[in-house]
Amino acid sequence: MHAATTVSLIPVLSDNYVFVLHGEGPGAVVVDPAVAEPVIAWLEEKGLELEAILHTHHHSDHIGGTPGLLQRWPEAAVIASAADRERIPLQTQGVQGGDQLRLLGRELRVLEVPGHTRHHIAYVVEPEAGGAAELFCGDTLFAGGCGRLFEGTPEQMLSSLGSLAALGPETRVWCAHEYTEGNLRWAAEREPDNAAIRTRLAEVQQLRREGHPTIPSRIGLEQETNLFIRAQDAAALRQLRGHKDLWRG
Repeated sequence: MHAATTVSLIPVLSDNYVFVLHGEGPGAVVVDPAVAEPVIAWLEEKGLELEAILHTHHHSDHIGGTPGLLQRWPEAAVIASAADRERIPLQTQGVQGGDQLRLLGRELRVLEVPGHTRHHIAYVVEPEAGGAAELFCGDTLFAGGCGRLFEGTPEQMLSSLGSLAALGPETRVWCAHEYTEGNLRWAAEREPDNAAIRTRLAEVQQLRREGHPTIPSRIGLEQETNLFIRAQDAAALRQLRGHKDLWRG
């Protein structure tokens, strides 16, 4: 990717986002394709050719569109956690934390971020001069929240969120679901005197009323308003996650 690289999002299903990285040339990279048809239509409308698919984890609403995309672009690479090859069987390149990739002319770094699933990974597109990094974090970090602990532990999630928080405040956060308003309404109930959360919630509600996505977020904004990323220890995170799991606000 060149300096003119763009990240676009395609809303699919009820609340998923599929992300597309594309630049000045015809190549494109798709992140976490839940379904194929709207992604194929979007790429064809833009005149783009799929070069690679990135998966953060094995859940069907993140990999379900891969077979259809490969029918249309059979030469596209499929990049996913090498440790989860059995559950992400179409991958052509297995990766692990610390690996470096080069796609569309830009450097990507792989992070291990378990917690939501055992082998969840994230991708960081390294910044160019004067720009911000782009984080594709799947279901580990959400705007105002974090993923449910389906397979991992609070200790793992705490460590994963700490790794993401260390990326720097201007890093743009491309999380894969539109959960922001609910997350912030829950957080505002937990901390009713937190002005930063109240302000962000009002901004998010206005965006949603106007039909706009709330993604991307920024790491700095999450550090200010995300109760999970601010958790001091695993016990605090466990308590927050348990409360949010039962919340029906």
